[in-house]
Amino acid sequence: MFQIEEELKKLPAKPGVYIMHGEKDEIIYVGKAVVLKNRVRQYFQSSRNKGAKIEQMVTHITRFEYIVTDSELEALVLENNLIKEHRPKYNTMLRDDKTYPFIKVTVSEAYPRILFSRQMKKDRHRYFGPYTSAAAVKDVIELVRKIYKVRSCNRALPRDIGKERPCLYYHMKQCDAPCNGKVGPEAYQEHISAALKFLNGDVEETVAALTEKMNKASEEMNFEEAMEYRDLIRNIHRIGERQKITSYGEEDRDVIAMAMDKAEGEELIERDAVVQVFFIRDGRLIGREHFYLRAARGDDEAHVLASFLKQYYAGTPFIPREIMLQKRVEETEIIEEWLSGRRGQKVHIRIPQKGSKEKLVELAAENARMVLTKDRERIKREEGRTIGAVHEVEEWLGLSGISRMEAYDISNISGFESVGSMVVYEKGRPKRSDYRKFKIKWVQGPNDYASMEEVLFRRFTHESKGEYDSFDRLPDLILMDGGRGQVNIALKVLTDLGIDIPVCGMVKDDHHRTRGLYYNNVEIPIDTTSEGFRLITRIQDEAHRFAIEYHRSLRSKEQVHSVLDDIPGIGETRRKALMRAFRSLEKIRDASEEELAGIESMNALSARKVYEFFHPEAEG
Repeated sequence: MFQIEEELKKLPAKPGVYIMHGEKDEIIYVGKAVVLKNRVRQYFQSSRNKGAKIEQMVTHITRFEYIVTDSELEALVLENNLIKEHRPKYNTMLRDDKTYPFIKVTVSEAYPRILFSRQMKKDRHRYFGPYTSAAAVKDVIELVRKIYKVRSCNRALPRDIGKERPCLYYHMKQCDAPCNGKVGPEAYQEHISAALKFLNGDVEETVAALTEKMNKASEEMNFEEAMEYRDLIRNIHRIGERQKITSYGEEDRDVIAMAMDKAEGEELIERDAVVQVFFIRDGRLIGREHFYLRAARGDDEAHVLASFLKQYYAGTPFIPREIMLQKRVEETEIIEEWLSGRRGQKVHIRIPQKGSKEKLVELAAENARMVLTKDRERIKREEGRTIGAVHEVEEWLGLSGISRMEAYDISNISGFESVGSMVVYEKGRPKRSDYRKFKIKWVQGPNDYASMEEVLFRRFTHESKGEYDSFDRLPDLILMDGGRGQVNIALKVLTDLGIDIPVCGMVKDDHHRTRGLYYNNVEIPIDTTSEGFRLITRIQDEAHRFAIEYHRSLRSKEQVHSVLDDIPGIGETRRKALMRAFRSLEKIRDASEEELAGIESMNALSARKVYEFFHPEAEG
């Protein structure tokens, strides 16, 4: 259980992004903080006037997480990336899809230009940013154009060379007029190379020159001119601040780093470790995940990382083009070859040594260390709720190696069309992407056993649609919502298909509460205070909820379809008009012919057909 008060005490005094989760563990809010410890605490202080929206949001927060960054700038850009990716419910102020400015250098042109851009596109040009201040970007673009004499016009060169006279910037000695052939492409490229060097962060020479001019203007009492130089220097420093959250190339990559307990004492058989994965998609850091591991005392970080890579990428459907690690791992070439085969394209494993990429790996490592030191107790509690609970179920059933569990339920209310549900739990957690629902096709009427037989037969004879089709993976344990009858139905289907999977029934008492497990013709009582019991209860409730939810949606659709669409002459337009006017089927049934005919798109004939449908005694 996530204890908010306890977790607030562990918040670091560092910049970063905080992520609020709701009742269904969905992301409901993303924010940035200069100091995480101070900002996040404010949400839970009753004395603060937070406003109606935030007050409402706080009541729905069940847990929060955070990602530390090196600067407020990085936190701001990461906040923007995460909001775009997850569209949290309470981030209404950022739903205008706000973007941050870039500097664009059109290097694919014969005579490149330096432009202001709000987007980083997949083209052949160079992009720098994003930055937080549009005004600073514009000032620096103007400065770069002046210093390096880069053209600002939109003329198509070299096609239009000589067609017009040089513009005013040439006469102001701020452009060498490539539009008139006064500078060749080679000499112009030297200007662009110097400008690119400046934009890459090599600004010392330029700053030194501007500082000298500022001091000279100040000595000559030209304070306005000195202030202009001062502001330019400040903008250069703001633009020159390198940030790692968004990269220049629009790559897909995973950044992986870890933290591990020190091996102190011979008595320490196992060590705790946390692996942090940053997900970069289209050049933007859009999220992260951490994984809690137990390593043997003799295992070093390289060995643990290699083991993690093989286990993690064996089970994830997306393989990025590049994986960045904090250190080289064993069998790097073999793992690269394996991942390339899975992706269908070359995959590179890299260990960056300098620059923003190396800093990004270190940022992932810092977050891993923070999780290991500050979140260890919570992670272990979560592990107890999930993997620990699965181990308890294994002990009760005398099984081992359970990872994937599938649970099934049938929903049938008052004889209305039956539906089946399949929910999937992996390592004690719901895997909602693998949930499936079944509309019963072969069974007429309310027959739960026959309906379950159909569901299971269709599930285990389903033709795979690809490597990541959820039906392509067989469960380690099947859980049936019921006792002996449902278990025997499942065993019959599996036997007929030649499949060997353990089947267990989730038995409820007269008050519809889970009381035990039915396995191998024996009902096994379970400790109702254990995590294993809570896991079984969650799975049973989830299977039931998913079936009821599907059934409810079908009833809603079927109700309108069967009663209105089956009336001759009543198509979609008239059906919608009737529902808009009367709001319910009962009011349509109680309406007179005159009232029905008065509705938009209806006429006397269609009104008569509707009335006779609900009042067959009126026919003729």
